[in-house]
Amino acid sequence: MTKRILITREIPKNGLTLLREHGFEVDVCPGTTGDAPLSQEELLSHLRQNSYDGIISLLTDKIDATLMEAAPSVKIVANYAAGFNNIDLAEAKKRGIVATNTPGVSSLAVAEHAIALMLALTTRIVEADLFTKKGKYKGWSPMAFIGTDLSGKTLGLIGVGSIGIEVARIAAQGFAMKILYYDVVPNEKIEKDYHAQRITTVEEMLPQADVVSLHVPLLDSTHHLINAARLNMMKKSAFLVNTSRGPVVDENALVTALKERVIAGAALDVFEFEPELAPGLASLENVILTPHIASARDHARAEMARIAAQNIIDFFDGKKPQNQVNP
Repeated sequence: MTKRILITREIPKNGLTLLREHGFEVDVCPGTTGDAPLSQEELLSHLRQNSYDGIISLLTDKIDATLMEAAPSVKIVANYAAGFNNIDLAEAKKRGIVATNTPGVSSLAVAEHAIALMLALTTRIVEADLFTKKGKYKGWSPMAFIGTDLSGKTLGLIGVGSIGIEVARIAAQGFAMKILYYDVVPNEKIEKDYHAQRITTVEEMLPQADVVSLHVPLLDSTHHLINAARLNMMKKSAFLVNTSRGPVVDENALVTALKERVIAGAALDVFEFEPELAPGLASLENVILTPHIASARDHARAEMARIAAQNIIDFFDGKKPQNQVNP
């Protein structure tokens, strides 16, 4: 019997093609070709009207008990993302549903985006671009938009998985930055290759870093990892970059810190209340905001589609998916 797969939002076509070539029937949720994600109510309504054997979901989809109840025939949820905190893994295990993700393939893209945000902050390039487009540029000025060098500064990495390692490589080799890192597990590679120094506590690292870059998953232990108290530990000249998960930063506390110049600036690709922003965040001049696009590269997104599809194919072929995240 042909297996039917629901994809909750448009993804690169290579994933759909791969599934169809292996005999799967594939539906993409209607009305999701724009930028707005499907609401939970819309997704539930779609699942209740049809019977599916598997789902390719996105981080914006809440895969909880209510959704699983609405789709009792679903046996696998393949997340089109490196993260999987949108899936209730305990509930999935209880119902015999396998959950998978697409890790690793976007590491370089996200790392490059983090570095781009650091450069944008230190060069004030976004402010200068807006100034020029508004017609305010009247000629060269020796004091206009004075930034700071990134080269030779100290980078504090919080989390050194595959993305953190790439950031360390680019920062050390490209900008001769001194690398400090905090992680629960020592990383001999970046210590050897990039002369990185492991710091045993976040509190010890923050006062030393000129740029703090976050690369941790969203767990209970990392929720509001950067809060008001820790922002106050940073240098007044320091910058914060977050390309990991929004709730790792207490966004309201960050707004206050930026307004009061507790730190020099911040750049965020993810948000605590995504897609909403904390009140006052968007009006600040010393913050750069990008709409969760760090992995938005053609190769990375296509590879994510392939892996998500392959996880489903392997599962229905009786194999354990390579990227299964629940036991």
